[in-house]
Amino acid sequence: MIGTLVGLILLLIVLGVIIWAIQQLLPLIPLPPPFATIVHVLLVVIVVLVVVYIILQLLGSVVAIPHWLGGVGVR
Repeated sequence: MIGTLVGLILLLIVLGVIIWAIQQLLPLIPLPPPFATIVHVLLVVIVVLVVVYIILQLLGSVVAIPHWLGGVGVR
C-alpha cells in the first residue's frame, strides 16, 4: 500500500510538471484558433484519463477492478 501511494505521488508530480511545461510552451507556438482549442481539449482529456487511472489504482487496493480495466478481476 505504501509503495502504491509513493508511486501515485511521483506520477502526480511528473504529470504536474508535464502539464505546466505544455501550458508554458503552447503560447510560444502560433496556432490558428481551431488547432489551439484542439490541443487544449486533448490536454484536458489526457489529464482526466490519468486522474481516473490514479483513482482506479487507489480503488484496486480496496476492491477488485474488472480485468478489462487493467485490474486482476475474478475470472
